[in-house]
Amino acid sequence: MLDLGFVSAILADFTLKEVLTTASNEKFKCVEVMCWPLGKAERRYAGVTHVDVDNLNVHEVDMISDLVKNTGVYISGLGYYPNPLDPDKEKATFYQNHIKKVILAAHKLGITRVNTFIGRNPAQNLDENIKLFSSVWPDIIKLAEDHNVNIGIENCPMFFTNDEWPGGKNLATTPKIWDIMFDIIPSKNFGLNYDPSHLVWQQMDYIKPIYDYTDRLHHIHLKDAKVYQDKLDKVGIMANPLEYHSPKLPGFGDVNWGKFFSALTDVRYRGPVCIEVEDKAFEGSQEDIMTSLRISRNYLSQFVDL
Repeated sequence: MLDLGFVSAILADFTLKEVLTTASNEKFKCVEVMCWPLGKAERRYAGVTHVDVDNLNVHEVDMISDLVKNTGVYISGLGYYPNPLDPDKEKATFYQNHIKKVILAAHKLGITRVNTFIGRNPAQNLDENIKLFSSVWPDIIKLAEDHNVNIGIENCPMFFTNDEWPGGKNLATTPKIWDIMFDIIPSKNFGLNYDPSHLVWQQMDYIKPIYDYTDRLHHIHLKDAKVYQDKLDKVGIMANPLEYHSPKLPGFGDVNWGKFFSALTDVRYRGPVCIEVEDKAFEGSQEDIMTSLRISRNYLSQFVDL
């Protein structure tokens, strides 16, 4: 009914074969596979390349198909999370073009989901960014439509430190903005890779969007967030968000996962739900990383069938 998986970024040093084999051994049904261009990572959990879409030839497609078949673990989506509305036009164009390459790679591999960010110019206001979105994204979504690929936009504000100040680097952060975007691009191929944790630290209802955007739920991220009220009381919501909250493993933060999965079943969501590990408490070693996946799996097993 709900297929439990994880985001491959946490196994950055593994090959795709090792990722899918690990997933199989640990009783996961799927993996969201990262497709960053080869090169230096721009930030934590970025720059991971488990499928190199720049060099995806027929041999690679066949090899990946065989890996999926032999491990029994499917690829829930291809992931690439840059800032395609970057104020640096050269960077923005590169990111946009690579998203298109990921879409074409998904089509070659028979994968129906690509997950990414809308992007944002953090120095511009909402209206200015909506105009920028309107000029860039219709062409990307049309390509996805033409190749039977759904685009899942993660709702992370990408505002954590001074580097993203003041507006963050991803526009698609709230239901109001989603409504505007979906009015501009009404395609059903355009939807959400929904992550409740980002609404938690924004002090928002993270259950209601499941009911309001049922037909836009293309993919689900399972990440928790812990808001430290004493820190929030000291710095306020205008502070950089990591000053008062931290990403956590599912069950270690403030998300009520019983209510979350109850809502998913209410709306008859059927598809991948992928653990996204960004908990710094589990970054000390490869053993810690594997422990984080097992703890998350064991906790979530009360809501999904392994």
